[in-house]
Amino acid sequence: MAGLAAIFGSGAMTNSIREIEGMEVIFIIGSNTKETHPVIANRMIKAYRKGAKIIVADPRKVPMTKFSELFLKMRPGSDVALLNGMARVIVKEGLENKEFISDKTEGYEEWKKAIEEYTPEYVSKLTGIPKDDMIAAARLYGKSRRAGIFYTMGITQHACGTDNVRAVANLATLTGNIGRESTGVNPLRGQNNVQGASDAACLPNVYPGYQRVDQDEVREKFEKAWGVSLSPQCGVTATEMMNAARAGSIKAMYIMGENPVFTDPHMHHTVEALEKLDFLVVQDIFMTETARLADVVLPASCAPEKDGTFSNTERRVQRVRKAVNPPGEARDDLSVIIDLSRRLGYDMGFTTPSEVLEEFGRVWPALSGIDYHRIAKYGLQWPCTSKDHPGTEYLYKDGFPKGKVPFVPVSFRPPVEIADAQYPFVLTTGRNLYQYHSGSMTRRVKQIESHAGDAYVEINPEDAARLKISDHGLVRVRSRRGSVDIKARITTRVSEGVVFIPMHYHEAAANVLTNDALDPVVKIPEFKACAVSVEAV
Repeated sequence: MAGLAAIFGSGAMTNSIREIEGMEVIFIIGSNTKETHPVIANRMIKAYRKGAKIIVADPRKVPMTKFSELFLKMRPGSDVALLNGMARVIVKEGLENKEFISDKTEGYEEWKKAIEEYTPEYVSKLTGIPKDDMIAAARLYGKSRRAGIFYTMGITQHACGTDNVRAVANLATLTGNIGRESTGVNPLRGQNNVQGASDAACLPNVYPGYQRVDQDEVREKFEKAWGVSLSPQCGVTATEMMNAARAGSIKAMYIMGENPVFTDPHMHHTVEALEKLDFLVVQDIFMTETARLADVVLPASCAPEKDGTFSNTERRVQRVRKAVNPPGEARDDLSVIIDLSRRLGYDMGFTTPSEVLEEFGRVWPALSGIDYHRIAKYGLQWPCTSKDHPGTEYLYKDGFPKGKVPFVPVSFRPPVEIADAQYPFVLTTGRNLYQYHSGSMTRRVKQIESHAGDAYVEINPEDAARLKISDHGLVRVRSRRGSVDIKARITTRVSEGVVFIPMHYHEAAANVLTNDALDPVVKIPEFKACAVSVEAV
């Protein structure tokens, strides 16, 4: 991934949550922030009350639109067209940050030619957004030098997700809204320690600290640290693993804290892949849909039952302390991994999580200044390179690690599946406020279930009337991969021709329907757009 997108390839926010309240303009694209990141949404609302202007771009009228200056209701999968169109307006009206472009970027003239075709009229045709609204959004963002962009999986979970992120990066680079307080490109992490897992190399192509496995000097450093020989080959992503298992080239899997039967696209495909394995181990706190297929289930402990650190979306490393003992034979994940490694012939030499953090700092300078003593009360944000370093609130204050930031031209590509006569609707998926991810935790809470325990599909009133669908009536949603029967929720939150299903409900699982087409670079599935039909049952 080239350009600024590569520089923040760790997925972390470039700036801090605190800085949101100092922003003049907040551009939210592909994020239902109020329902999926309510703490950050509250900061945005505080900024709004201080005078900040909020732009929301989304296929649904999400709750943050209540506070928005502009709501850009777009077709699913048209993000690149919108972002290129906004950039073109900024260039045409002379709102770009000329000094930043001259001093800190390269490739500007070639990129500028690439966005020339994205006229307001053309962008409106591709996105469904009125051209005047798109122009107004471009002017609002382009005129500000204290503007932040926020996005989540509405940007990344597309077959063109990498291009979406590049287009976001281009827009921030064009205006110079990076490397200063209350600016930045801020992807919001979807779960409580996704950032920490990524930092610690739960990715197939890097060692801890995003250090490439296929670079000789990096590999040699880790071989010395761990006392073993390491392969120069990159691994495969989680979605690619399922394809390999289905093809028979992967024979065994060890799945920890994940429920891919429910969360991966094309559910039937995932089940078939796992059933073909010779051996499956699942380590989890509950007997999930995936755990039911396992040969061995290792009972794990949850957050209040273990010690360690979590790293949140703003790169802040924080202590987690054991408050209660785990039930039965459950054990904390680290002790299970250490024990299993020893039985397989490699003694890691660790006995406590603090020792792991210390090694982390030895192999990744960005964490070398963080230890348990320093984060006893308050977390620290990496990079934190020495024991007297205060942590880094926002990135790139002193420039960019790869020198000048290149503009990277990207072109609009429609979703892999588009609506047609057989499947005339576009399905998009996501979360709601009350449930969490696959529901393995929240759906065990009676109070939540009594309030938000029913699966539903959102459908526009015009579509419902045409198909004779009643509110709360049962409908069948069908794609090329399967079908679900689910209650209809008639609402103007979605446009005509678009339906929405939250991902949390196993009895009407959205991922029975979703497309397993992958982004060619990072292999993320296209959860956010697939073609479906809808009919009353």
